[in-house]
Amino acid sequence: MAFQRRRRPERRVVPAVPAAAAISGGALLIIAVLACHCLLAPSPLLNGAAPDTAGPARHRLANGRGSPVTDLWGSKRSEDYCGCSNASSGFATAEANTLPNRYLMIATSGGLNQQRTGIIDGLVAARILNATLVVPILDQDSFWNDASDFSDIFDVDWFITSLTMDVKIIKKLPEKDGKVIWTPYTMRVPRKCTPRCYQSRVLPVLMKKHVVRLTKFDYRLSNKLDIDLQKLRCRVNYQGLKFTDQIQVMGDTLIKRMKARSKHFIALHLRFEPDMLAFSGCYYGGGEKERTELGAIRKRWKNLHASNPEKGHRHGKCPLTPEEVGLLLRALGFGNDVHLYVASGEIYGGEETLSPLKALFPNFHSKETLATKEELAPFSSYSSRMAALDFIVCDGSDVFVTNNNGNMARMLAGRRRYFGHKRTIRPNAKKLYSLFLNRTSMPWETFSSRIRTFQRGFMGEPNEVRPGRGGFHEHPSACICGNSEVAAHSNHDIQTNLGNGNLKSNVSQSAGETIDNHSSYEDFDWIELDDGENTPIHRSTSSGMESEYDVFIRRGDQEPEDIISD
Repeated sequence: MAFQRRRRPERRVVPAVPAAAAISGGALLIIAVLACHCLLAPSPLLNGAAPDTAGPARHRLANGRGSPVTDLWGSKRSEDYCGCSNASSGFATAEANTLPNRYLMIATSGGLNQQRTGIIDGLVAARILNATLVVPILDQDSFWNDASDFSDIFDVDWFITSLTMDVKIIKKLPEKDGKVIWTPYTMRVPRKCTPRCYQSRVLPVLMKKHVVRLTKFDYRLSNKLDIDLQKLRCRVNYQGLKFTDQIQVMGDTLIKRMKARSKHFIALHLRFEPDMLAFSGCYYGGGEKERTELGAIRKRWKNLHASNPEKGHRHGKCPLTPEEVGLLLRALGFGNDVHLYVASGEIYGGEETLSPLKALFPNFHSKETLATKEELAPFSSYSSRMAALDFIVCDGSDVFVTNNNGNMARMLAGRRRYFGHKRTIRPNAKKLYSLFLNRTSMPWETFSSRIRTFQRGFMGEPNEVRPGRGGFHEHPSACICGNSEVAAHSNHDIQTNLGNGNLKSNVSQSAGETIDNHSSYEDFDWIELDDGENTPIHRSTSSGMESEYDVFIRRGDQEPEDIISD
């Protein structure tokens, strides 16, 4: 078979150009070349300024070699998984499991999400002890100084009825002639207490005293539970705990106002408040003023380890600065037109610290900017209710970014995996530290390429964490099934109760993927530090306004386990 002859390009006659026109054309060509050079030059990042990547957000994430691998706003692989927390056929009903004259009371500790963990685990503890659970008591005397009761934050009637098949729950202890029949016996169990631990330590007392009150109840239940108890945890967390209508409606209103501004939005749990920085023992270049201020706050914890800022940064235990979070997001591909909702309390350094982030993302929002003072009035005096609003907006965001691995971050990460596996980004702080330290010595494209490489395994993809690894509330693998298992684990009741038909989620590992090691965050000594939203730094007393940091210093009588809260 004969080869086809290649066509030769047609000859084009170029007309003669007058000299003057040629000179002016040459000048224009030089100007164009210079303009292109300016556009292609390294980013102002070299001088610590914002990257020159203005314009629409790129919706594709490049890997270390620059090829697009996934959508920044979500993961298609999430379609292969869904939440599944129904009890097995062998899981006895509450009526069959509950024995008479056994009542368990729990008193939670810390901020909103630390208390949430206590409520969840308290109900499971009641199940283990064959006891009736009294509606949990929320911490009102801690640093958070929030007088809210359970019913002020959560729908108590829904909590009781939605879990009626699992554990019998009552609002208060039984009375006779207007008096409580049995006086509660107060005790405490160790952290991560196993079912056998509850049966050996609490059950004998419960059988004798009939009512046991467990104090400082946070992280008092082991993660090593059988699958039915793990699924019960999920039913409490994802079905039983609903915010009150007042809180939920306001939170939904904030989401609607964000959605009205843009099709997609990012929610950032910034967590750059003074208490977080003091607890971490990190240093951010603020000189003696910073060392004095954070050092004073650090005295809140009597037995805290010695501060070692350099080691903390190297091991990824220091929160990123607001500017670093902004650069991370821009390097991943989010443009400066993206709308950013920031959930945070009082940022250390104030507006000066926030200004670089606002320069990178001018569309900067918070509940205070989206709602009027009158709308926030029912919540503003209560740190937990204000934190609940942030929780709702972060949960409803297209992308959730966390700057720490505390309670709110982990609770939301697990919830977002369960309900549709929405994108959750967590900085790989251990590897990013040296990159941010040397960012002025490299062009923007090199910097952003390395960011994308280092963030593999920290983007909320289905294959990031093997089942059983990490904290259960962050990785509820026992409650997430592949779609092939859905037929055996119907979720119609969950969809009906929660009004959310999209329960897809995933935490499996794809074969052949190289997964980044997560040890850099699993062993954080501050992972349970309180959330910090609306941190009540200023308080008034009968003698007048306290010093800004005195409130932390006076808390030297705390027990070692109080070092880590939300």
